[in-house]
Amino acid sequence: MPKHATVSHATTRYRTVEVEGLNIFYREAGPAQAPTLMLLHGFPSSSRMFDTLIPLLADQYHLIAPDYPGFGHSDAPAATEFAYTFDHLARIVDGFTDALNLKGYFLYMQDYGGPIGLRHAQRRPERIRGLIVQNAVAHEEGLGPMWEARRAYWADREAHEASVLSAFTSLEGARIRHVGTSPHPDRYNPDTWTDEFAALSRPGQDQIQSDLFYDYRTNVASYGQWQAWLRDNRPPTLVLWGRHDPSFTVDGARAYARDLPDAEVHLLDAGHFALDEAVDVAATHIRRFLSNASAVAGPIRRD
Repeated sequence: MPKHATVSHATTRYRTVEVEGLNIFYREAGPAQAPTLMLLHGFPSSSRMFDTLIPLLADQYHLIAPDYPGFGHSDAPAATEFAYTFDHLARIVDGFTDALNLKGYFLYMQDYGGPIGLRHAQRRPERIRGLIVQNAVAHEEGLGPMWEARRAYWADREAHEASVLSAFTSLEGARIRHVGTSPHPDRYNPDTWTDEFAALSRPGQDQIQSDLFYDYRTNVASYGQWQAWLRDNRPPTLVLWGRHDPSFTVDGARAYARDLPDAEVHLLDAGHFALDEAVDVAATHIRRFLSNASAVAGPIRRD
């Protein structure tokens, strides 16, 4: 644990707020007057993925971590009643920040949190103080070989839905997402993937996750405009990347430096969920980054 951290899990508050008629669950910790870091989780996780990180930062920073609709403890309306698209989830995040009256904050984006967070940043650019990117792709080279089968699903959903969805919702698929090719599988708590598998086994999850992943093709189509936004706005950025990720390649981490030459890029000895294995290392980088970036007054630059 970083030597300055003096808080514990007991400091986290577990709350809900209504957005578009849905109860959105979120974790909150740290002093409200401190610089705010909003933590956006990936698939198939929830704000729970930040449980180990929050106590390492909450002595000096205000942490907010929501669950998207269909994830964690937020409402999960049926896919026939709610459009599970990345644009819609980003709109929920927009409404969430409005409901909490958040005026300026850093974004931590992991996996699905990347396309959701970048959409949010485009729509609320005046609020964004900086980005922390953790295994969240915004460049084609970040998509590894297993994405060939996923592209086939986007091209012909009916023909490939069963096989793709099985890999996304199976217990073994959940385990591989965490452990990946890590040489240290004993560092991983199996509760993470058994709990995720239980969540994915809830009624309606098959259709929710199928619809959302089918919409992932819109993220790939948006890479060019996100890269342009990064170049034009130049937010202070920290990239933390688990090098043993079975899905997203380390080239996806290095690609951010093309658009953001001042970005810090660190490859961690960890997998897709780097906080599983390297939370202390990640927290040390994050504390230094936030300290330096918070000293720069005002929103991101727009020359």
